[in-house]
Amino acid sequence: MLLFFHLPVLARTLLTSLIAVLALIGIMLRPFQWNEALIALAGAALLLVLGLIAPLSALATLFAQWNTFFFFLGMMSMAAFAEEVGLFDWLAAQAARLARSRASLLYLNVFLLGSLISMILSNDATALILTPIVYVLVTRLRLPVLPFLFACTFIADSASFLLPVSNPINIIITSQFPLDLPTFLKLLAVPCLVVIALNIGVFFLLYRHQLHGSFDPKRLPSPKESIKHPTYFRYTCAVLIVVALAYITASAVQIPLSLVALSGALLLFAGTYIWRRTALRDLGKHISWPIFGFIAGMFIIVQAVEATGLTTQFGQLLLHLSGSSSFGSVMVGTAGAAIGTNLINNVPMAVVLTSSLHTVQHAPLTIQHGFIAASIFGCDLGPNLTTVGSLATVLWLLLLRQRGIDVSGLDYFKVGIIVTPLMLLVGALTIWLMLSI
Repeated sequence: MLLFFHLPVLARTLLTSLIAVLALIGIMLRPFQWNEALIALAGAALLLVLGLIAPLSALATLFAQWNTFFFFLGMMSMAAFAEEVGLFDWLAAQAARLARSRASLLYLNVFLLGSLISMILSNDATALILTPIVYVLVTRLRLPVLPFLFACTFIADSASFLLPVSNPINIIITSQFPLDLPTFLKLLAVPCLVVIALNIGVFFLLYRHQLHGSFDPKRLPSPKESIKHPTYFRYTCAVLIVVALAYITASAVQIPLSLVALSGALLLFAGTYIWRRTALRDLGKHISWPIFGFIAGMFIIVQAVEATGLTTQFGQLLLHLSGSSSFGSVMVGTAGAAIGTNLINNVPMAVVLTSSLHTVQHAPLTIQHGFIAASIFGCDLGPNLTTVGSLATVLWLLLLRQRGIDVSGLDYFKVGIIVTPLMLLVGALTIWLMLSI
């Protein structure tokens, strides 16, 4: 470790940057099918071994992000409990019943259901849990599968900035740059609703020929097929409603949202203990544990890069390109975040931006808020352009392949390039208008 500790500043900067770039390339390409978490942790470990970041500094960085880690744990646990109790199956079946046998109305209901799940349980729950449920449902109803599956993954991101809890990216950024709930809603709620409407409209236009048909309602599953334990099901619904209200309250009074997520998970766990429904080992299978290693590794890597001053220079570049105007901050912030998510994935891009945006803390408040809102917006919605923008999309593809459906990166891009740039542009303009009010 001491061998590299006393290197000249330029050499340390170049070596740190090289390791960070190699780690990001590895995450994008995944050589030998290595897990993204393994690559991120390997990069962090190499920085520690070479003395390019001090162990105490790395530990301090991880401890400082406790809200992010515990929010992920609480959110994924609640989603796992809700899935086990059959909530998502029941919601999908209700969406089909409300469609009155019309494929087009069912399509709209899938978008609305995805928006609801993203709003309360985050975009990951929508992409990873709703996808297989919708696949089973539309297959059972003998409807075209792909339009509905694309709806699941796109609405997961399109609806993921409606509330601070709707995407873990929001937690990563607002943990460093807190936005009170009224400000968050003012800047991002209306743009989110506009983007959702635009997403639905464009997709209806794209798949209009495949959504003309109808389905036989007799093929729908009965409530008993979805709800295996009615009392525990009602208890789970009540807890999730309380959690949703608590999220809003906690956001308003600036209480860490991870505490709400963990409390909700503990209440649901208490229910499983009372009604003896789910064992801990079964719950653990539904939680994506590698995401914690991935985030930890990326936090350490970005902290090492930050120590070189490169992220500060990147922040100064963004501020310069914005022309020190609220319009420029929103447009530059959105473009930078969206491009970055499709190059290095939205989690590391969010971490880079939280480091870089410290530079704008002395800028006027409208410019600060413009960059923060644009960073959240670009990192949340940007991944809809390609399959490498977020882990949820990669896992969505794996879910499809397990069911014999192969959607290539090019196939996804052909859809993403039609709708995503339009949503980014319209959404960014809406953010700027809300910022000007």
